Amino acid sequence: MADIESNFGNIIKHEKTHQDGGRQAWLTVVGSFLVYYSSFGLLNSFGFFQDYYQNEHLRTISPSTVAFIGTLQLALMNVLSTMAGGICDAHGSKGLYLSAGLGTSIALLALSFCPQGGLWQVFVTQGLLLGVTAGFSIQPACTVVVQHFEKRRARAMSLVSTGGAMGGVCYQLLFTQLQPLVGFPWTMRIAAIKVLACYSAALLISKDRPSGAKIRLGSLVDFDGFGDAKYAVLALGGCFANFGLWVPGFHINSYAIKIYPGQSIGKYLISLMSGSSIPGMIVGGLLGDCFGRLNIIFLMTFFSGSLCLSVWLLESSFLVLALFASLFGFTSGAVLSLLPSVVSQIVPDDKVGARMGAFYSVISIATLTGAPIGTTIIGNDPTTREDYRGLIAFSGSAMLVGSLVLFAGRVLQSRDLRERW
Repeated sequence: MADIESNFGNIIKHEKTHQDGGRQAWLTVVGSFLVYYSSFGLLNSFGFFQDYYQNEHLRTISPSTVAFIGTLQLALMNVLSTMAGGICDAHGSKGLYLSAGLGTSIALLALSFCPQGGLWQVFVTQGLLLGVTAGFSIQPACTVVVQHFEKRRARAMSLVSTGGAMGGVCYQLLFTQLQPLVGFPWTMRIAAIKVLACYSAALLISKDRPSGAKIRLGSLVDFDGFGDAKYAVLALGGCFANFGLWVPGFHINSYAIKIYPGQSIGKYLISLMSGSSIPGMIVGGLLGDCFGRLNIIFLMTFFSGSLCLSVWLLESSFLVLALFASLFGFTSGAVLSLLPSVVSQIVPDDKVGARMGAFYSVISIATLTGAPIGTTIIGNDPTTREDYRGLIAFSGSAMLVGSLVLFAGRVLQSRDLRERW
């Protein structure tokens, strides 16, 4: 029996090695794109909520508390992806997609009924429920794509990741345009309908390859990878990078509105940043396949931190701020799209879901605390550039440290920097 199982595993691995595209594979990429669009895309649009809550819905609540709602979503998404990845490995993505689609729509509907100033209601519906439902969709969307690609894995994963960026742009524009016309409640209800449509399409066109194995705790939560120094160092570098990576997206709109009150397009900078991340994700994936994913990700993390400490920290005009939003969106988009493919290339194929989930559950610590720490630095009512200096320095420095640790992880793979890793 052991020999049969071993041979069967070898056959599956052999098939995976030679399956690197095809109609069904690319349809699955489209399905994962739609899942990212209506899960990660919603979370990426929190810059709208940060500004709206601070000035309207939760105006008596401190900005750091509001920021915590957004980072809680991201942290829960990362933590719960541990379980979702293992479930997807064993039983596929269909049930997870169905639960996530319904859960996200219900969360948005519930958010539409939250009263003015109702912090705990917003905390439960947006912080908890949206975070939980995203956690049960993001990781399966990655796992099913990994099952179809090997040589072009970074390219495929980058295309999936653009769904999160595209969703960030489109949901941000949807909220910004509809909220003044129909009000916040109906804006959320329209978004809920849109989410249902995206998940329904993903369910129809995605195909996975579940192993059919019994679900055990070890298959859901596989932290054994941290015994490997290469995996552990990569996780540490990802943590430092994520301390700073989300800060600009949470605060670029409020910064523009406070520093440049005469610029009516300041509220669209988060959309510009998200839109710029789309070519960053695509180009990052192409460069990763050509020159090595680890080689590219530590460079893009370094560039992201450097942009904060140079262009944003020293900007003196709205045009320069818009330039920063574009450039940072590009480099940070590459980082976000490459990280899953970097992890997947150093873990066994049959443990991709569980180990990638374990990886992101550790990353969630940085995701949860990074933006609130930065918000605490600027205080409750920042009005000048000087008020934001500490936040910008914190964000850029964290990413620079992260890039150095990621470089150390690259050296652990091979001291020959000419090799593609």
